[in-house]
Amino acid sequence: MALRVTSGQRRRCFGLLRSAGDVWACVLEVNSWRRRHGDAPLAGFHQLCRELAASGPGTFAELDSIGARSVLRRFSDAWFSAAKRRKDGDLSTRFPRRRRGLVPVRWYHGTFAIDGRRVRIPTARGTAPLWVRLAREVPYPLEQVRSITLVCEGGRLFLDVTAEVPVMVYPPGEQPDPARVAGVDLGIIHPYAVAGPGGQALLVSGRAVRAEHRMHLADTKARHRAAASRAPKPGQKGSRRWRQYRRRARLVQGRHRRRIRQAQHEAARTVVSWAVQQQVGVLHVGDPRGVLDVSAGRRHNLRLRQWQIGRLIQVLTDKATLAGITVRLVDERGTSSTCPTCRRRVPKPRSRALSCPHCAFSGHRDLVAAATIATRVPGGGSTTAAAIVLPQVVTHRRAGRHLPGAGRSRRDPRRPPRTARGSVGLRRPAPPSGRESLAPQGEDPQQQPGTR
Repeated sequence: MALRVTSGQRRRCFGLLRSAGDVWACVLEVNSWRRRHGDAPLAGFHQLCRELAASGPGTFAELDSIGARSVLRRFSDAWFSAAKRRKDGDLSTRFPRRRRGLVPVRWYHGTFAIDGRRVRIPTARGTAPLWVRLAREVPYPLEQVRSITLVCEGGRLFLDVTAEVPVMVYPPGEQPDPARVAGVDLGIIHPYAVAGPGGQALLVSGRAVRAEHRMHLADTKARHRAAASRAPKPGQKGSRRWRQYRRRARLVQGRHRRRIRQAQHEAARTVVSWAVQQQVGVLHVGDPRGVLDVSAGRRHNLRLRQWQIGRLIQVLTDKATLAGITVRLVDERGTSSTCPTCRRRVPKPRSRALSCPHCAFSGHRDLVAAATIATRVPGGGSTTAAAIVLPQVVTHRRAGRHLPGAGRSRRDPRRPPRTARGSVGLRRPAPPSGRESLAPQGEDPQQQPGTR
């Protein structure tokens, strides 16, 4: 949730984030020194907390010990996660060794206070209390709030509130059935394509999200071209105009990320709501993250990074768990290029329609893939002998109705205006009496447009 702060509160909040960055840099310096002397790095959370306690109070300005320990917890989790991935054979994973100017700070239940829209952020002992105002009230009961995290995104301050939300309770006979399984195929044009039991299917269109990515990229390139001539040289201090331009660029980038994130949440909510209506108890989600390791050129690599596969899976998992639905990741390789009737390999079509040259089958490529994913099991092979239930009734929904150009006008305001070529346009009204007419010779100035 966004924060509404004064200039003094903003300065203190950014001071906490910079102090957290100093804690992160201090850990990197200590481990670098130990590495040069041949000692083992400090990675355990308790080891790092002992080093923090030895540094004494007041070392990191207004940052209290609870906030500093949250930074140490973040570093420890990142270090052990990288160690586990390297042990599993992924040698491209690197340990956390990059400095950060601003690091998010987290405080846990009992260390902060919430009073309506006002939140008291803990600070070091001996400093003035820091109260900030939220843009809206916390949507959870106060007894369910477990932690708050101060973050900065696009030059704006936000407070991430984590709460313990109970799983949804259904009336008797309406709860999700674990025997009803639906397959989910992830994509770019369709973020979620779902094929459920009984021939029911759901298609969530993401064309507005793709248009948002394209228009934001074009807008960013145009802005960079316009500002390239006044950019400061290396080592030269920037002007006030340049700082204003950079601040505006950060605000636009943050707004773009928030729009995409909201569209992803809307798409996942649509899938979970549809699954609840169909009483689906298990979602088999095809995991396509293996394509990220394959280089497909500069332009296609950008599309894959903008796809945000991991975020789509995480958002869907969180909302499905809250609804009491189980999510399982399965292998999705070959589902979009295998005929569901004769099980033969077919060429991948350029359009959304999959046509089999062997048995003359034709159907929507994403829905066919989702129906095949529904029959696969986690950890199994890429093929299965289970029967594939093809969709018969398809529900269409659209993600990102809040995006520019997704409304009734169907036009993004960032697009250049359309110029009508060869059209005379609206004629000007006749001038008052006693003045010369502005209409061309031989033309009636009172004539309405489009009449003869």
